[in-house]
Amino acid sequence: MDKLAKAQHELRQMDELAAGSSAFHRLHPLSKLAVTVFYIALVVSFPKYDLTGLVVMLLYPVLAFQLAGLRIRDCFYKLRVVLPLVCAVGLANPFFDRAPYLYFGSVAVSGGGISMLTLMMKGVFSLMVSFLLIATTRIDVLCAALRQLHVPQLITSLLLLTYRYITVLLGEASAMTTAYRLRAPGQKGLHISAWGSFLGQLLLRSMDRAQQLYGSMLLRGYRGEFPYCAPPKARIHDVLFFVCSIAAFILARAVNIPQVLGALVTGG
Repeated sequence: MDKLAKAQHELRQMDELAAGSSAFHRLHPLSKLAVTVFYIALVVSFPKYDLTGLVVMLLYPVLAFQLAGLRIRDCFYKLRVVLPLVCAVGLANPFFDRAPYLYFGSVAVSGGGISMLTLMMKGVFSLMVSFLLIATTRIDVLCAALRQLHVPQLITSLLLLTYRYITVLLGEASAMTTAYRLRAPGQKGLHISAWGSFLGQLLLRSMDRAQQLYGSMLLRGYRGEFPYCAPPKARIHDVLFFVCSIAAFILARAVNIPQVLGALVTGG
């Protein structure tokens, strides 16, 4: 399986994950969206040296992944391209902040090392909850929830079309790549002399396919806004999920729970 076909397969897998029937999948999309945004905002707001307080925020994605029947390793695998970039953001911190911040026995740990780990954890946690939202909520239901929040129709339409029809672009590119390989057996990749014509043909084929898709949309009643699948009505457990999650996040942000537990254990 080439890279383009593999990318198509992974996008189909995301649609299959979002079509699940777990308890987390059945939560109202607005409650999941609001909790995700609030979670990311609180995670980002932690001070750069508050490593122990930030660790507690890992509980939400871990528990939610279990409730949704998802595997965390699948999340890391599908985000394998983005995760190194997120983790690389704080690599320079130890070089600029070398002052000792804490000691493990006789080993000193600099403030830059602590802030680097904190920054990495913020990025990883934010990616995990973003993946959780996409993997448990169909894109059309999510767009319908955004329209309920009065997000402009242009933005939701672009979001839906980009997500739905990126597989069309990948399919066209995969077909062209296969045709090129059949005409140049034994050659690895595209020769540099063929890059211009390949991109030009891909653009023309994509425009033709886009025109066909737009015509199909018009025949199905498209008049500037998609008839999104209506999200389910909010139920009591959706409200409880939202309220309990927000309260737990605020508690974890306001109180350094590991330090409190450590003080209780040691009697300090």
